[in-house]
Amino acid sequence: MTPTLRTARLLLDPYTHADEETFVRLFGDERVSRWMGEGPTPEAESRALFGRIFTKVYAQQLFDVWAVRENGRHIGHAEIKRTDDVDGHEIVYALAPEAWGRGLGTEIARALVRYAFEALDLPAVHATVAAPNTGSLALLDKLGFTHVRDVTEPDGSTTRVLTVRRAAGAEREN
Repeated sequence: MTPTLRTARLLLDPYTHADEETFVRLFGDERVSRWMGEGPTPEAESRALFGRIFTKVYAQQLFDVWAVRENGRHIGHAEIKRTDDVDGHEIVYALAPEAWGRGLGTEIARALVRYAFEALDLPAVHATVAAPNTGSLALLDKLGFTHVRDVTEPDGSTTRVLTVRRAAGAEREN
């Protein structure tokens, strides 16, 4: 079951059915989704994806996915999941444009990395970022992620693969 995570200003908690409209707006917003997958998601696809969070991801406990809230308002999306693309666990996060520029992305990414190391006991966490997305690249650099390799996408664009490893001596005691 996806746990609730808290940062200084944010609450990351499992989605509720009431989040559907803001989820659809977030994934349909070109300013947000141009950095995610293949760009803006058509409304019908966003609604289907939202439904699968409940019927598949949560129901089968496939991975952790959260609604990001500030003062009770749904402002973003976060997840951490196993992916063969990086042969490990990848963090994914997105914020609505009205939440940009206040350090909230850093809070989310930091919380996801902490959760990955402390709760999931992972040795490393990965992120994939479109090369022109300098904001996310700078954010991840600040959190200690290092560039591992570049992937040339079918459309010719470049995706950067970044990794942060748990600090030596930070292994959990069992």
